[in-house]
Formats: sequence, C-alpha cells, structure tokens
Amino acid sequence: MKLQKVLSLVRKAVEDYQMIAAGDVVAVGISGGKDSLTLLQALSELKRFYPQPYTLRAITVDLGFDNMRLDKISDLCAGFNVPYDIIKTDIADVVFEKRHEQNPCSLCSKMRKGALGRFAREAGINKIAYGHHRDDVIETLMLSLIYEGRLNTFAPVTYLDRTDIHIIRPLLYMEEADVQGFVNKYALPVVKSPCPVDGHTKREYIKGLISDLNTVHPGLHGRMFTAVKNSKIAGWERNPPRQGIPH
Repeated sequence: MKLQKVLSLVRKAVEDYQMIAAGDVVAVGISGGKDSLTLLQALSELKRFYPQPYTLRAITVDLGFDNMRLDKISDLCAGFNVPYDIIKTDIADVVFEKRHEQNPCSLCSKMRKGALGRFAREAGINKIAYGHHRDDVIETLMLSLIYEGRLNTFAPVTYLDRTDIHIIRPLLYMEEADVQGFVNKYALPVVKSPCPVDGHTKREYIKGLISDLNTVHPGLHGRMFTAVKNSKIAGWERNPPRQGIPH
C-alpha cells in the first residue's frame, strides 16, 4: 500500500472520531513491530499538512529483554525529526522470573501501559497513539465473546482518567495485510519481539480462527468490522466533523 492511501485512511479515522485537536502532544507507542512503525510514519507525514497542528513524539517501553535492539528505530525517528524516548523497565524479569505468570500477556500489558502513562503525564503528553488496526478490532471482539462471554472491543478513542490521557488508534481503518505491504514497500526497520510467548497467545489462535472462517465465508472480515461500527459498543459512535475540515 502506498503512503498516499495510508494517509487517506489514517486521516479519515482521525476525523471520524476526532482523535487529534490543535495543540495536542501525541506520542506513538513504539513496540518495534510493523503496526507502530507504520503509525509513526503516517502521523509524521500527516503532521505536515493536517489543519489541526500537533506535536509528535515516539516512546518505547523497554521491557528489559537483553536482545532488544532499537538503533534502527532511533535512526528512523531522527529521520522523521520525531523525538524518541526509551523507558527502561524490568517488566520481563518481573513477569517471567519473579512471578512466573501463567498468563504473562495480561500482567505485561498492565505494567507496560502503566510505565507509558506515567512517563507521558510527566512529559506533558496528552494523547498516546497505538497501532491497532482493523484486524485487531475484530480479534478483540472474538476474544471477548469466546473467553469473557460478552460483546466488546476497544474504542477508537479511550480516556484514561487516572492520567488524564487519551489513547487514540488512527490505523483502525487499515487491514493488517495493508500494514504489512506498507512496511515491505518502504522498508521500515521492524524489530522482532524477543518475548518468549510471542506467536503463542490466545490472540494468535483467534487470528487463525477468523482467517479460516473468512476463507469459508469471503468478506467476513469486512462484515465483522461493519458490525462493530454499527453496534452500540461504547466509543464507536462517530463524531460529527469539525467545521472547516475538508473531506
């Protein structure tokens, strides 16, 4: 997928759900994966012409794995003229060595979000952008249905009252395959996750299940996402466009 198309989808998501306002300080949460790097480039390019001026930063929560190399990501941020901060933590040691968690993803996620939120609040950042795309939306819906017995997924914008920070998800109109194509086309320096459970989670199982269903019922991905947009799940009500913003 070309940059122009990515920017079109990202801008539509930002405007549909009023994710960015003038004066915002937006930090992209950089994991090193394809989604966050795509989001970084998209918001960096969007910033050049978007009518609501905003400041862009990038942050990585370093979980403490010895083999996590971030040099190329640092260079990428420098090329975009985006300040890049790395938060050093011992989350990996706590989760895998001290706690021996049976469900490490849950605790890791909570600790990672906590570290990111604390840093953002102290740094004057009011919005954190996550690289969740369309596939993530419907996978989370299925995870909630199968493992929690409820119909729910994350919202395009989430307000965290403890830190007074909004989480935004500008990639939600992009498919994962499009993200992968963009990364390949523009040779973004993806860093493989050093986590020992990467690729062996419930989410990976659900991803495979949805893929199988989509093979039998072509177009299922799109219909599921449309169902989420048309649902009464909190946060999915589209906001009216601001005056003066062209569509």
